[in-house]
Amino acid sequence: MECEFPTVNSNKEEMKEIFENTKSIALVGCSPDTTKASNKVANYLINHGFIVYPVYPKEDVILGQKVYRSLAEIPFSVDLVNIFRKPAVISAVVDAAITRGDVKYVWSQLGLVNNAAMQKAEESGMKAVQNFCTKIEHNAIYN
Repeated sequence: MECEFPTVNSNKEEMKEIFENTKSIALVGCSPDTTKASNKVANYLINHGFIVYPVYPKEDVILGQKVYRSLAEIPFSVDLVNIFRKPAVISAVVDAAITRGDVKYVWSQLGLVNNAAMQKAEESGMKAVQNFCTKIEHNAIYN
Protein backbone atom coordinates (compact mmCIF):
# COMPACT_ATOMS: atom_id res chain seq x y z
CA MET A 1 0.00 0.00 0.00
CA GLU A 2 1.37 3.37 -0.97
CA CYS A 3 0.73 6.28 1.37
CA GLU A 4 -0.02 9.67 -0.10
CA PHE A 5 1.29 12.86 1.49
CA PRO A 6 -1.50 15.45 1.95
CA THR A 7 -0.91 18.40 -0.37
CA VAL A 8 -4.45 19.78 -0.10
CA ASN A 9 -5.31 20.69 3.48
CA SER A 10 -6.57 23.28 5.94
CA ASN A 11 -4.63 24.80 8.80
CA LYS A 12 -5.58 25.03 12.50
CA GLU A 13 -7.28 28.42 12.09
CA GLU A 14 -9.44 27.09 9.26
CA MET A 15 -10.28 24.01 11.34
CA LYS A 16 -11.54 26.27 14.13
CA GLU A 17 -13.63 28.18 11.57
CA ILE A 18 -15.03 24.86 10.31
CA PHE A 19 -16.09 23.82 13.80
CA GLU A 20 -17.63 27.24 14.49
CA ASN A 21 -19.68 27.09 11.28
CA THR A 22 -20.74 23.45 11.50
CA LYS A 23 -23.98 22.27 13.05
CA SER A 24 -24.58 19.02 11.17
CA ILE A 25 -22.11 16.29 10.28
CA ALA A 26 -22.60 13.28 8.04
CA LEU A 27 -20.18 10.68 9.39
CA VAL A 28 -19.47 8.32 6.49
CA GLY A 29 -18.31 4.93 7.71
CA CYS A 30 -19.71 5.27 11.23
CA SER A 31 -19.36 1.83 12.79
CA PRO A 32 -21.83 0.48 15.35
CA ASP A 33 -18.83 -1.10 17.14
CA THR A 34 -18.08 1.06 20.18
CA THR A 35 -14.40 0.07 20.06
CA LYS A 36 -13.94 1.59 16.57
CA ALA A 37 -12.58 5.10 16.09
CA SER A 38 -15.54 6.18 13.95
CA ASN A 39 -17.98 5.33 16.74
CA LYS A 40 -15.86 7.07 19.37
CA VAL A 41 -15.55 10.20 17.22
CA ALA A 42 -19.30 10.23 16.47
CA ASN A 43 -20.06 9.90 20.18
CA TYR A 44 -17.66 12.74 21.00
CA LEU A 45 -19.20 15.02 18.35
CA ILE A 46 -22.74 14.28 19.54
CA ASN A 47 -21.70 15.01 23.13
CA HIS A 48 -20.26 18.34 21.99
CA GLY A 49 -23.49 19.55 20.44
CA PHE A 50 -23.20 18.52 16.80
CA ILE A 51 -26.01 16.83 14.92
CA VAL A 52 -24.49 13.61 13.57
CA TYR A 53 -25.99 11.59 10.73
CA PRO A 54 -24.28 8.18 10.63
CA VAL A 55 -23.78 6.78 7.13
CA TYR A 56 -23.29 3.01 7.17
CA PRO A 57 -24.48 0.11 4.97
CA LYS A 58 -26.07 -1.80 7.86
CA GLU A 59 -27.81 -1.05 11.15
CA ASP A 60 -30.82 1.18 11.67
CA VAL A 61 -29.56 3.14 14.68
CA ILE A 62 -26.05 3.99 15.87
CA LEU A 63 -25.53 5.99 19.09
CA GLY A 64 -29.25 6.72 19.15
CA GLN A 65 -29.13 8.30 15.69
CA LYS A 66 -30.96 7.09 12.57
CA VAL A 67 -28.50 5.52 10.13
CA TYR A 68 -28.50 6.45 6.43
CA ARG A 69 -27.12 4.23 3.68
CA SER A 70 -25.69 7.14 1.67
CA LEU A 71 -25.20 10.90 1.75
CA ALA A 72 -28.00 11.25 -0.77
CA GLU A 73 -30.50 9.67 1.67
CA ILE A 74 -30.00 12.30 4.38
CA PRO A 75 -33.05 14.60 4.09
CA PHE A 76 -31.49 17.38 6.17
CA SER A 77 -28.83 19.99 5.47
CA VAL A 78 -25.27 18.72 5.97
CA ASP A 79 -22.50 21.19 6.77
CA LEU A 80 -19.58 18.77 7.05
CA VAL A 81 -18.90 15.31 5.65
CA ASN A 82 -16.53 13.44 7.96
CA ILE A 83 -15.00 10.46 6.14
CA PHE A 84 -13.95 7.19 7.77
CA ARG A 85 -13.46 5.21 4.54
CA LYS A 86 -10.39 3.99 2.65
CA PRO A 87 -8.62 6.57 0.45
CA ALA A 88 -9.84 4.85 -2.74
CA VAL A 89 -13.46 5.54 -1.72
CA ILE A 90 -12.95 9.20 -0.79
CA SER A 91 -13.46 10.33 -4.41
CA ALA A 92 -16.95 8.81 -4.50
CA VAL A 93 -17.81 10.41 -1.15
CA VAL A 94 -16.61 13.81 -2.37
CA ASP A 95 -18.66 13.39 -5.57
CA ALA A 96 -21.74 12.64 -3.45
CA ALA A 97 -21.04 15.71 -1.30
CA ILE A 98 -20.74 17.87 -4.42
CA THR A 99 -23.99 16.44 -5.79
CA ARG A 100 -25.83 17.32 -2.56
CA GLY A 101 -24.95 20.98 -3.04
CA ASP A 102 -25.23 21.94 0.65
CA VAL A 103 -21.94 20.59 2.02
CA LYS A 104 -19.43 23.27 2.98
CA TYR A 105 -16.64 21.06 4.31
CA VAL A 106 -15.16 17.61 3.71
CA TRP A 107 -12.84 16.06 6.27
CA SER A 108 -11.03 12.73 5.98
CA GLN A 109 -9.82 11.25 9.21
CA LEU A 110 -6.30 10.64 10.45
CA GLY A 111 -4.37 8.43 8.01
CA LEU A 112 -6.79 9.00 5.13
CA VAL A 113 -5.44 11.00 2.20
CA ASN A 114 -6.73 11.45 -1.35
CA ASN A 115 -5.33 14.67 -2.82
CA ALA A 116 -7.21 14.43 -6.12
CA ALA A 117 -10.55 14.10 -4.33
CA MET A 118 -9.81 16.95 -1.94
CA GLN A 119 -8.64 19.17 -4.80
CA LYS A 120 -11.96 18.46 -6.53
CA ALA A 121 -13.81 19.35 -3.31
CA GLU A 122 -11.98 22.66 -3.04
CA GLU A 123 -12.57 23.44 -6.72
CA SER A 124 -16.29 22.93 -6.09
CA GLY A 125 -16.22 25.50 -3.26
CA MET A 126 -15.79 23.29 -0.20
CA LYS A 127 -12.97 23.52 2.34
CA ALA A 128 -11.04 20.28 2.67
CA VAL A 129 -9.20 18.73 5.60
CA GLN A 130 -7.43 15.40 5.42
CA ASN A 131 -5.28 13.26 7.67
CA PHE A 132 -6.60 14.90 10.85
CA CYS A 133 -9.03 13.59 13.46
CA THR A 134 -12.09 15.76 14.16
CA LYS A 135 -12.17 14.61 17.79
CA ILE A 136 -8.49 15.35 18.43
CA GLU A 137 -8.60 18.73 16.67
CA HIS A 138 -11.86 19.84 18.30
CA ASN A 139 -10.54 18.83 21.71
CA ALA A 140 -7.25 20.67 21.13
CA ILE A 141 -9.07 23.85 20.11
CA TYR A 142 -11.80 23.92 22.75
CA ASN A 143 -10.35 22.16 25.81
